[in-house]
Amino acid sequence: MVIAIDGPAGAGKSTVARAVATALGYTYLDTGAMYRCVALASLTSPAPVAELAEQLQIALAERVVLDGTDVTDAIRAPEVSEQASKVAADPAVRRALVRQQQRLLRDGDWVAEGRDVGTVVAPDAALKIFLTADPAERARRRAAQLGADPETVLAEQAVRDERDSARADSPLRPAADAVVLDTTGLALEQVVAQISAQARRVAGSAAGG
Repeated sequence: MVIAIDGPAGAGKSTVARAVATALGYTYLDTGAMYRCVALASLTSPAPVAELAEQLQIALAERVVLDGTDVTDAIRAPEVSEQASKVAADPAVRRALVRQQQRLLRDGDWVAEGRDVGTVVAPDAALKIFLTADPAERARRRAAQLGADPETVLAEQAVRDERDSARADSPLRPAADAVVLDTTGLALEQVVAQISAQARRVAGSAAGG
């Protein structure tokens, strides 16, 4: 069974998805980390980004390993976040990474998060969640993570949101059958409990059917 969790930056996707996976005993897949890996590599490599997306060896577990090097912290740098949004707008990069993601999701139980899991990567996911939150709240969370100025993060976030929503290939949007969950003012435990309860209902229905 695949649970797809999508949403814009700062909505809490990574934290929520990881916690839901732990609660249900599923495997967690951070698709955004794959784009960040390509972005990180592209900052120092002259190779075309589509070529990098095809060739890079990315391992996702508790830590993110790129070509044998732990880049868990490096891929969260502000300049990598900015570059990742640009890289993700390249259709060739998206095709390459989506193929890898779909191979991973073919077997087993997964909680996969990103910005197009429910619409492109796993359109047949058993449960699709689109997390959102007030822009100021999203920026505050992101700033706290990065130790950055919330107003600066808010301005950068608006640019990324517009780029992600307006791109021609796999724009950021909820799947038609996604449950839209606004996390503004909600504790992590509340969000995880809501999604886990829905997942158990879906799994129970599938087993009963």
